[in-house]
Amino acid sequence: MSPEGKKLFNIIILGVSFMFIFTAFQSCGNIAQTVITNLNNTDFHGSGYTSMSIIYGVLSASNLISPSLVAIVGPQFSMVISGVFYSLYIAVFIQPATWAFYTASVLIGMAAAVLWTAQGNCLTENSDENTIGRNSGIFWALLQFSLIFGNLYIYLAWQGKTHISESDRRTVFIALTVISLVGTVLFFLIRKQEDTKAPGDDDSTNEILGESSSARNKMMRAVAAFKKSITLSFTKEMLLLSVTTAYTGLVLTFFSGVYGTCIGAVNRFGSEEKSLIGLSGIFIGVGEILGGGIFGLLSKRSRSGRNPVVMLGILVHFIAFYLIFFNMPNDAPIAPMEGTDQVAYMIPSKEVAMLCSFLLGLGDSCFNTQLLSILGFLYSEDSAPAFAIFKFVQSICAAVAYFYSNYFLLQWQLLIMVLVGFFGTITFFTVEWGAAAALAARGSDYSSI
Repeated sequence: MSPEGKKLFNIIILGVSFMFIFTAFQSCGNIAQTVITNLNNTDFHGSGYTSMSIIYGVLSASNLISPSLVAIVGPQFSMVISGVFYSLYIAVFIQPATWAFYTASVLIGMAAAVLWTAQGNCLTENSDENTIGRNSGIFWALLQFSLIFGNLYIYLAWQGKTHISESDRRTVFIALTVISLVGTVLFFLIRKQEDTKAPGDDDSTNEILGESSSARNKMMRAVAAFKKSITLSFTKEMLLLSVTTAYTGLVLTFFSGVYGTCIGAVNRFGSEEKSLIGLSGIFIGVGEILGGGIFGLLSKRSRSGRNPVVMLGILVHFIAFYLIFFNMPNDAPIAPMEGTDQVAYMIPSKEVAMLCSFLLGLGDSCFNTQLLSILGFLYSEDSAPAFAIFKFVQSICAAVAYFYSNYFLLQWQLLIMVLVGFFGTITFFTVEWGAAAALAARGSDYSSI
């Protein structure tokens, strides 16, 4: 296999592995609060929102050390270990206990930081400035197929049910645990690239020093990665992109946890309210896949850069927020187990709700494919620290959003996303104009997004 073919193979395996793991995890996130609401009249007393807040809070803190861990262990083995912890978190729902639920939330937060840092490292190692847009799109499209498969099962299995039984819960989460483990095993298929020697290293030195030298080199790389993360955090480009990244964290919380809970709480949807959570996830996935395909795989046909894609993303999201505001009851995110009978500014429509799911996914793919692309372009030599900062900002904002989702009415959650999204779009434009100028200075054709 040619070097380019080998790199493309690695990108595809990376995307498929993430697809399996997040088929399980995102489906778990979509139904967690609904399942927990049915459990809270037992000995279990937990909150799906609080769990996700813990996950993203720990994730954000763990990103400070995740580049060092990836430098020591390597991206492939880092992803394998992280995948095991994802499976353990999902398995907790088979026989839930409050202490195990929150302990697993802490562990998966740490694992997620390592997983996503290693993913960014692997993506960048197998790309260059001409293929980073294409590879980002391939990875994102494959990843988002996860929203289709898990949610399709939930939609079919829970159709017509207003209460989730113990048997239903166990069946779903046993299946999701197995799916997550399959994705973890697939990481072993990723083929390693040729090792790049650090400046000053040579073969004779390595032969003499052997394992001791290797250990010292790994530790030096770990320390260097940590220092680089701190340095990159305060660069102008990273500070500007952090506003855009913060917006993706808020949106991630909304479409992966809050919106599904809103749909499941609307009593006017009748006996379909629980199964519609799965259908909503499917439509989000269709939007994500479509966006990843158009704005990633077909990127070479565009000569206007990343900004038009991000502009489309924010416009699509603003339309979705407007329709959700009119369609969903204001108390839907915090409704009790019995649901809500309130009506917003129109009679709740299942069709409008599913359209909004699609628009949320499409807009999210616009932002994430372009953020992956511009980070891979700007920080090709420092991919692990750069992607760690990206996940740090995204996850801490997701944690904050999950926390306030316990208390804020729908209108305030939408308003926060509108304001942060507006400023995040402007800051992305600023960085992209700088990237375009850098390409022009090198005499390169500004033809890839």
